[in-house]
Amino acid sequence: MGRWRPPAEKSTALVTPGGHARLKAELDDLWRVRRPEVVRALAAAAAEGDRSENAEYTYRKKQLGEIDRRVRYLSKRLETLRVVDTVPADREAVFFGATVDVEDAASGELSRHRIVGPDETDAKLGWISIDSPLARAMLKKRIDDEFEAQLPGGMRRFIVVGVEYGEA
Repeated sequence: MGRWRPPAEKSTALVTPGGHARLKAELDDLWRVRRPEVVRALAAAAAEGDRSENAEYTYRKKQLGEIDRRVRYLSKRLETLRVVDTVPADREAVFFGATVDVEDAASGELSRHRIVGPDETDAKLGWISIDSPLARAMLKKRIDDEFEAQLPGGMRRFIVVGVEYGEA
């Protein structure tokens, strides 16, 4: 099987101020702390002699490659991201950065989601990408509006119960 992969879909280049700060902090940590540690460990492993049978050397080379790949990605991505630090004039409608309470129309189950950029999603916190089907379906909706979203489990119907802005 070849290594060719189809190009990834372009993701929306939006980020919240907190997400931007976290990405910059990750880049700084990788470049100033983790990479130098791995380079020192790699040099020590290389000094041990025969590299062809040196598991530590092989592991550190792979680890350094992963760090460099992530540093390259973050460096390029941070240049293209647009930080959205303003609240929309219409605070009753769902836009980027909103924390939205929705009710599943079928089960009555409530859930809370924050619409964030693709680089800062976190399922445990309920942060969903603006590119996700659920977020796209709820954009521009208001409290008490019903909408449908095509989710992996099939078509689901939701009702917007609450909309708020600010850090969640």
